[in-house]
Amino acid sequence: MNVIETDRLALRRLSIDNAGFILDLLNQPSFIHFIGDRGVRTLDDARDYILKGPIASYERFGFGLYLTMLKESEVPIGICGLVKRESLEDVDIGFAFLPQFWSKGYASESASAVMAYGKSALGLNRIVGVTSADNYGSIRVLEKIGLRFAKMVRLSADGPELMLFALGSRT
Repeated sequence: MNVIETDRLALRRLSIDNAGFILDLLNQPSFIHFIGDRGVRTLDDARDYILKGPIASYERFGFGLYLTMLKESEVPIGICGLVKRESLEDVDIGFAFLPQFWSKGYASESASAVMAYGKSALGLNRIVGVTSADNYGSIRVLEKIGLRFAKMVRLSADGPELMLFALGSRT
């Protein structure tokens, strides 16, 4: 069942059936460089990642990262959704796509739809985005969906410094 649809894309909850795709995505050099090495090396690791990450988030918060597919063919191309991290006050938008689907507008299209869903369906007043300073593609997407650089943050005490983009008011 699709959670969000756009003209070209369908976003649905991840399931353990998506382990093969997640194994591929999380081991892309670009994912490891810009987002981090999640230590997912086998299908069992991928199933565990899905269960402890997105599925746990759906159960706890009612949202999470969604499998993003081309609507007509149902080919999975990436993930996009909302994440609530202990280290951030606000919910943040996250996305990652297989490199062969970059520069086609899919990240902006899905992120824009996720932002609208977060505000209308979930009642979130403020959604932020975080990215590394050298991730120019993600910076462009965050700016395209209306977020603006606010400050530098760390998600953990020993983690890298990241750019935080924001829009909206705190209530």
